[in-house]
Amino acid sequence: MKLGFHLGYWSTAPSDDERAAFSFAESLGYDSVWTAETYGSDCLTPLAWYGASTSTVRLGTNILQMSARTPAATAMAAMTLDHLSRGRFILGLGVSGPQVVEGWYGQPYPRPLARTREYVELVRKFVRRDEPVSHDGSFYQLPLHGGSGLGKPLRSMIHPIRTEIPIYLGAEGPKNIALAAEIADGWLPIFYSPRMDDFYRGALEEGFSKPGARRSLDDFDIAATVPIVIDDDIEKAADVIRPNIALYVGGMGAKEANFHNQVFVRMGYEAECARIQRLYLEGHKSEAIASVPLAMVEDVALVGSRDKIKEDLVRWEKTAVKTLLLQGLGYSSIEAVAELLA
Repeated sequence: MKLGFHLGYWSTAPSDDERAAFSFAESLGYDSVWTAETYGSDCLTPLAWYGASTSTVRLGTNILQMSARTPAATAMAAMTLDHLSRGRFILGLGVSGPQVVEGWYGQPYPRPLARTREYVELVRKFVRRDEPVSHDGSFYQLPLHGGSGLGKPLRSMIHPIRTEIPIYLGAEGPKNIALAAEIADGWLPIFYSPRMDDFYRGALEEGFSKPGARRSLDDFDIAATVPIVIDDDIEKAADVIRPNIALYVGGMGAKEANFHNQVFVRMGYEAECARIQRLYLEGHKSEAIASVPLAMVEDVALVGSRDKIKEDLVRWEKTAVKTLLLQGLGYSSIEAVAELLA
């Protein structure tokens, strides 16, 4: 498996060592480094700022939220970063959830799969630059319907360094995973469990089997975000991960539309998810965090001593995952995992 470093999104402010972490990961032979965004820091600015200190590692967004930008704006950013990085950019896209899409970006959420398909199609048209772009879709029209009447199809002023920039999709449910396999170059799972590998392979195969699918499992990247904490005290290590799981399971989405919650329900934690969500939404965050069992952490993260993590990595190497995007790393963890997988 290849290694990547996932910076994630900022909480209240950035840490002081993020640029150094990018450079250190590159020096150890990591394949890629990634940034994220939610309703706070964006993913493109940190990627360009920290990525400027690198020269070989690939630079990806995990994930750029589609509702934040029109397809044209996303294609412009992708082409610009691809030029500045000399062809190292990966465009990771995702729909987010209705709370963020409609509450923060003020965009409609319904029909996210159809919207994603159309969005990706348009981004690729802009990047190819083989003709002025016109599009008459369900979600996007170029030129705009009902405008001044003066709009006309345009072609990018800059020539892309690559006419095909890799597009990865963030996806959690089986239909979304199948869509990623059908139309994208990679999949960015946020909570991948090795023991659910057969389920994920089935969803991927559904997409690969569609007429016109771009890729097969052989040339499709699955880059899974995997939090890691190295500590001989496994409960202490798990305590570092529990707040993040509680946030996603309990509070990252409406009660009736929390897709992260459903990922863990499919793993068999229905009762635990219901309790965590109830406590979180009632404002009892500390209790919600304490309710995350160790097994739930171990399903999606690497926690414990170096020897234990070395054993756990064997499970991951047997999955469909092609790239481990390690998250929550200090310098010692970045180096340790590179050594363990050498």
